[in-house]
Amino acid sequence: MNLAQDVEPITILKTKCAEIISRARQSRQPVAITRNGKVTAIIQDVKSYEKEKKTLMLLKFLARGERELIGGKGADHNKVKKQLLSKLNKVKNA
Repeated sequence: MNLAQDVEPITILKTKCAEIISRARQSRQPVAITRNGKVTAIIQDVKSYEKEKKTLMLLKFLARGERELIGGKGADHNKVKKQLLSKLNKVKNA
């Protein structure tokens, strides 16, 4: 976020809302809205928001997997692959 460009006081949001939304959509950058000099809200386009949400979800899954590996709950790739192929073969032959 470029703080010089992407911060607006709430009074500007009130008068130029459509312009700020358009800027966020076109630049794919969030716009911080301030009130009394403090950032209180973020205007962000939907595509960027959805992409961020998916990225955060993947990071959470990675972190959980890492914790499981550290805790000894992980499984060897080749072992899991053999088990999966075995189950798939049973389904095919059923």
